[in-house]
Amino acid sequence: MTKKLSAVAGNTCAKIDAKDKKIIEILKENSRMPIRDIAKSTGIRPSTVHKRMKELRNKGTIKKFTIKLDNAAVGEDFIVFMFVNTATDLQSSLFKNNHVKEAFGVTGEYDLLLKLKFSGINEFNDYIINLRKNKDILKTLTTIVTIPIKEDI
Repeated sequence: MTKKLSAVAGNTCAKIDAKDKKIIEILKENSRMPIRDIAKSTGIRPSTVHKRMKELRNKGTIKKFTIKLDNAAVGEDFIVFMFVNTATDLQSSLFKNNHVKEAFGVTGEYDLLLKLKFSGINEFNDYIINLRKNKDILKTLTTIVTIPIKEDI
């Protein structure tokens, strides 16, 4: 499974300097901030900010610009972490499921850690029933979130 996971992860080794870090920190807070405002906040010229953002995207350091949603407002406030032990490499369709928000290869007794989001326990139950049909999954350990304390994108 390690080979497939690293191919999916697409590791990049691009180094970033202090100016790039300043730009990235601002973009983490507000990826829609105008370049002029980023320049003002960082003390870096607007043309340099624009050039550096373009380079960060081209190098794959910035993979995409996205939004942070309110889980309850979008019907995804039932959050589950699931450890998965597999017999073989899993089909990529498992990771394309809309409920799978994050997936990590891990060490120890389990092979994967999945972060899943659902509208409620019934939707989660339907997912589990369907997942159990996958014969490549040997066992799972599921933890249901009671309250999100900190959740970053």
